[in-house]
Amino acid sequence: MARPQRPETSTLLGAQLVFNIGFYAVVPFLTSALSGEYGMGAAAVGLVLGARTFSQQGMFLVGGMLADHWGAKRSILLGCLVRIAGYVTLALAADFPAFLLGAVLTGAGGALFSPALESQLSRADDPGHRNPAKRSVFVWLALTGEFGALVGPLLGAALLGWGFDAALAFGTGIFCIVTALLWLRLPATPRQQSSKAGKRAGFAVPDAARNRRFLLFCILVSVNMVAYNQLYFTIPLELGRLGLGDAWLAGMFLMASVLTLLLQIPVATGVQRLGEARAMSVGFSLLALSFVLAGGAGVVSGSGGNGAVPVLAAAVALLILGHMSLTPTILAVIPRFLPSGTAGRGAYYGLAATCGGIAVLLANAALGLLRSWSGQAGWEPGVSWLLLVVLSGLSAVALPSVLPPRPRPTTRLSAIEDSKHP
Repeated sequence: MARPQRPETSTLLGAQLVFNIGFYAVVPFLTSALSGEYGMGAAAVGLVLGARTFSQQGMFLVGGMLADHWGAKRSILLGCLVRIAGYVTLALAADFPAFLLGAVLTGAGGALFSPALESQLSRADDPGHRNPAKRSVFVWLALTGEFGALVGPLLGAALLGWGFDAALAFGTGIFCIVTALLWLRLPATPRQQSSKAGKRAGFAVPDAARNRRFLLFCILVSVNMVAYNQLYFTIPLELGRLGLGDAWLAGMFLMASVLTLLLQIPVATGVQRLGEARAMSVGFSLLALSFVLAGGAGVVSGSGGNGAVPVLAAAVALLILGHMSLTPTILAVIPRFLPSGTAGRGAYYGLAATCGGIAVLLANAALGLLRSWSGQAGWEPGVSWLLLVVLSGLSAVALPSVLPPRPRPTTRLSAIEDSKHP
């Protein structure tokens, strides 16, 4: 009988599934609810959404440091409670400041929850806990997260018939249930021990921020988040420029989710055979190729916008394949940057996510400017995609030399034991 990797792994994966269902049942509909049901202007809606994103991505490093300082269980539970407070605030809000506060609390809850969950899950991938022939736990994390991202909007759309408050009530109930289950099922995790200097590292400058090799890794892999974010930014803009409506955009999102659910396991098998360094090079090369295709969509649209649909669909498919190759691999590699015996795993995961958020902000601003300038100067519409091609290609070439060597299992006995449980 096979023994589990770690007893809390299935609980954490289930928590991620439910957390995503509760999130995606509400947040995708926030824009239409604020502008329609609550009559807010475009500037106010943009500020609320921007504040939610910044409070989440910008606080990931803080969330990871708190997870190291308090222990993962405390941080995960606090993240659930803060998100509940955010949903309740949105449900009770009657003016702009209250909506803004609710959005910030919603984002902050994710910033507390995710780095703690990822750092705790990563221990199942440590040598001595996982047979190297087994798939990384982050493959299953990607699958559960994507399933929640697919189911959540369907439930949210069904609930909107009773108003946005019904979706908020559903999300709040989901988070209350998962908080209670995590409280009961997750084992307690110890607080971070004091350093030799007698100070807790949780609120000092974390080792992750002083690790130059890891910082370079974070910068290079942040291109993966930049690329994936184009599903929400440049690809919708391109569809709009070609005169294709929201139905085509919905179809692209549906295809992305279906591809992830169907192909994540086969892609993970291919990643294992390639090895992490080559898999990352292949993944970023797929991203670069997807943006070459996206840039060429305008060339084939001379006969009408519909002619560009197959090219854009192929671009999205390659983007998703690259993202599936990269994301679990990146998350599994992060603990190898920690110096031997050094605490602070949550800060490493938090810093990687925060770098990704900053990269998305800067890259999207640059892409927006490029698209504006290309339109004013009469350049080809695909010029703005060159930036994404260059960034993806740079990461594909540089990442293999940045990765630390893969550690061996801690003891020969543990490797023998793991081999008995494929």
